[in-house]
Amino acid sequence: MGDVEAAGEQARHSDTLRAAARVGLAAFGLVHLLIAWLALQVAWSSGGKADSQGALQTVAKEPFGEALLWVVAAGLVALTIWQVMTAMWGFQTESDDKKRAAKRLAAVGRAVVYAAIGFSAARTAGGSGGGKSQDAKGEGFTADLLSAPAGRVLVAAIGITILVIAARHVHRGLSDNFTHDLEGGATTGSTGSAVLLFGRVGYVGKGAAIGVVGVLFGWAALSYDPDKAGGLDDALKTVRDQPYGPYLLTLVAIGFAAFGLFCFAWARYVRTR
Repeated sequence: MGDVEAAGEQARHSDTLRAAARVGLAAFGLVHLLIAWLALQVAWSSGGKADSQGALQTVAKEPFGEALLWVVAAGLVALTIWQVMTAMWGFQTESDDKKRAAKRLAAVGRAVVYAAIGFSAARTAGGSGGGKSQDAKGEGFTADLLSAPAGRVLVAAIGITILVIAARHVHRGLSDNFTHDLEGGATTGSTGSAVLLFGRVGYVGKGAAIGVVGVLFGWAALSYDPDKAGGLDDALKTVRDQPYGPYLLTLVAIGFAAFGLFCFAWARYVRTR
């Protein structure tokens, strides 16, 4: 390992970054709890915007909401830095080059998600979080892609990528792979049983919701209609409009709430080494 890699590994394992990652994971958990609450509102009152932007706007309306949003943004920036470092220098003990590359690519994906929500939190805290909705932006982006050469293929590829991410979430929940992110002892005893339950239900429930987003993109590609695409809010409303939709959406909300609680446990037992 070269000097740069050694320095990167040392920084990734530092107590400072570990503390910052804990704040970020707690912030990530808060966002998911708020999405769960908004999903319940969508299920039973047809109101609210059940996505990360809606969650952040909900925080902004509360006393000290702006200050809390800056904390959320700072924590997610720390998580982004941690995952970028992991993508660059992590998994050194993995002997299989393909598995190491896949794990590092997954870290890049997590970094993108954390960075996007962190940027959104900062914009909302700064008073720039309103305006055109994320779903409307997504539909405009999809329309631009569809009008490009091989646009339907590109939109379909995005849908397939989202479905792969969804399947990965479900697999992590069903196989308990998420325990690899936790320190030893996190899943033992009565507390450990709760952590396992939150992780399993959370990853499966979130994966199911992400899967609907992927299906919407695939539908847009097949129908050549950008209005068919949408983000998480559109996906959850699609679930609500199905037979027994409010009950199904309630289960999804429980999944998001469980994932949020798991993030709090993850913050407590985060493994950075």
